[in-house]
Parts: sequence; C-alpha cells; structure tokens
Amino acid sequence: MNRILITGGTGFIGSHTCIALLSKGYDLFVIDSLKNSSKKSLEKIKEIFKKDNKDISSKLRFFEGDLKNKEFIENIFKKAQEDDNPIKGVIHFAGLKAVAESVSKPLLYWNNNVIGSYNLIKSMEKNDCQTIVFSSSATVYGNTSEDLLKEDSPLSPTNPYGTTKLSVENLLKDISQNGNWRIAILRYFNPIGAHKSGLIGENPLQKPNNIFPIIINSAFNKEKLKVFGNDWPTKDGTCIRDYIHVMDLAEGHLKSLNYLIENDPQLLTLNIGKGRGISVIELIKTFENVNNISVPFEFDERREGDVCQLVADNSKLKSILNWSPTKSLEEMCIDGWKWKNLNPKGYS
Repeated sequence: MNRILITGGTGFIGSHTCIALLSKGYDLFVIDSLKNSSKKSLEKIKEIFKKDNKDISSKLRFFEGDLKNKEFIENIFKKAQEDDNPIKGVIHFAGLKAVAESVSKPLLYWNNNVIGSYNLIKSMEKNDCQTIVFSSSATVYGNTSEDLLKEDSPLSPTNPYGTTKLSVENLLKDISQNGNWRIAILRYFNPIGAHKSGLIGENPLQKPNNIFPIIINSAFNKEKLKVFGNDWPTKDGTCIRDYIHVMDLAEGHLKSLNYLIENDPQLLTLNIGKGRGISVIELIKTFENVNNISVPFEFDERREGDVCQLVADNSKLKSILNWSPTKSLEEMCIDGWKWKNLNPKGYS
C-alpha cells in the first residue's frame, strides 16, 4: 500500500487523520517538531486499533524534526527509499496557527509556515513525489459580506497567519503549472470535537487560542472564558463560524488524497466545512445543553485579526468528492467533553 508522509502528524488534526488513513491500510511516516503537540497521540492511536484486534505498529513510524531543517526532510525521503517503499504523497499540516500570536510575531509565522513549506515542496520535487494535500484555512478570505464563502470568493487575510497560508497556496499554484503535480488545497473552517473513543483529542501544549478547548477548560475548571466582542453585526453580537467535527475533517483528507491518486494531475481547492454558521454564544449553549454543564464566560473587546463571519459554501466539495461532513454540532460537543474527562491532563 502507498506510503504517505504526514507533517505535523502528532497534532490535533494530524493525529485524527492518521486514524482515517490507517483504517484504509495506508503506511505512514509521521514527522513533527513536537513544539505544540505530543507523540503520545500516536501511542493512543495504536490503542484505538488494538481494541479492534489490529496491530498497526509497523505502519506508523515517527520522526521528530523541523521542516526548516532541509537535511532532516531529505533524510526522511531517503529512509523511505531504503525501505523500497518510497513516499507517494504528502499531507502537510505542520505550521503555527494562532491568529493573535501571528499578529505579534509575524516573522515567526513566515519562518515556520512559508519557509518550512518551501523546503518540504522542494524535497518532494527532488524525490519525484508530486502529490500533496495542503492544510490551508478559511482565514485566507478575511472580512467579507458574503453569507457563504466560495472557493473563488475574494482572498484578503486580515492577519499574518492567514497571509502565510495564502502564500503557500500561491506557491502550490505556481508549481502546479509544471510537471505532474496533484495538489489539493483544503481550506478548513473550525474543526472541533475528538475521536469517539475519547483517547485522542485537541491537546495544545501551550495556552489554547481556539474557542473550543477554551470552552472545555472553562467548563472543567469553572473559570470564566473571554468572548471577544458582543457588538459584531450578528444576531447575538458574537462572531459566527462554521464548525466541523475533526473526524469529518480527517475523512475529508482521506477522500481528497484518494481523489488525487485516482485522477489526472491537477490543482484542486476545496472548502471543508458544514456550511452552517454558529455563533460563539450558540456554541457555548449547545455545549452546556448536551453535556449538562455550565460554561462561565464574560465579554471582552474584539481581538485584533478576528473577522465577523466565516461560513463555507461546500457545494464544490460535495460535487467533486461526492462527500460532505455528517457529524452534528451536538456530537462535536459530546466527543470533545468525553476527551477532556478521560484525559484531564491531556496526554500525561
């Protein structure tokens, strides 16, 4: 079976995508710098498969390293060739992703997200590996008055994080003009939840910046979370986002990878979202209702770099992949809370 390289594979989305690919028999090389994740997530993945009497240890190999290190990347491709099982494709998650941090430390984000991606793509080309699924973001759209964002909607990110994602998108578009590149750019909206087993979930080693782990921590620790702005032009004054279950997102990567492998070289750009807008207050209230728990919160000023609304038009996703996310907001909230209760200290 084809060997796939997953960068940032011990992180939240990467680890869940490992499960989706392993369940279909793929052989995985996982690399991660472990700056904001733990390789213990891979041990938990092995536990999940063991419960079904499956040993996937030989199909899941981990290498610690950074994409800014060119020699490290080259050695990964060399190891695969020495096994007589070269890397056939890459799913590229690795990168920094906190909007607020990117505003205060733009050089850090350009160095990690853009230079790291350049090094990876250069090594791929050198090693005759021209299939890549890239983890992009809805932040490339920026502020917009459109109710649903299409892939051809105007692109104008409002923060360095979004700008670095768009820069890598542009690099991929440029290289797609030459050779036999098969490229899928996936613009995700807001992945939340956890694997239904509760064994893996979102486990940021640093202070979380995304709303969902903050909600979980507030419910668990009974500490007030800050909702940034209650004066946005929405029905309850809070930002609207499109939330997708992380396992749906993982399935989207599997579907995209298979599509690239089975079809002619091309550049594919897809929104990965549910296509339904949920406000921050709606998310909090849904979490409280399904888990029978209170989430203390208070309003604060708007956060620099945030936008009012980001909701996907996912019709292109449905048309091309013949697939769309299925899990409900309630399932996202239940699975995320189960993860926290089974792992109060994360991957301890």
